Amino acid sequence: MNNPEAHIPREVVVAELKLAIGQLLRRLRAEANPGALNLSQTGVLARLEQNGWMTTADLARAESMKPQSMGTILSGLEQNGLVQRRPHPTDGRQVLFSLTVEGVEARRKRSTAKQEWLLAAVAKLDAAEIETLISAAALIKRLGDS
Repeated sequence: MNNPEAHIPREVVVAELKLAIGQLLRRLRAEANPGALNLSQTGVLARLEQNGWMTTADLARAESMKPQSMGTILSGLEQNGLVQRRPHPTDGRQVLFSLTVEGVEARRKRSTAKQEWLLAAVAKLDAAEIETLISAAALIKRLGDS
């Protein structure tokens, strides 16, 4: 038991992990999206890319928000040419939304920017740090699956 880190309280480990993951996510968002889209908008684009055509209500449920708020988000995305609408095939009261070609391109650019930034950041690490990072990633995955 010569490892002093073995005696760190779990509460401290959890606090440090949350802080580190939050900081990394904020940095990835900043690098991939310098002021263009907010978190709700990027979430909607990701959801539409993953699921295809969806109604406002379905998107609102999926993103845990009110349909009125989702309508506002979709309106802004539509004005920016990132989403398109079409009538629902069986319910004339509803509208379906999907990504436009520009929306798909915006998602691709975000993904590429995140990848490039993270690759550059990892390139600054030495071999031992990269080994530690690989081990940490495996542990974080296990936490996410538990």
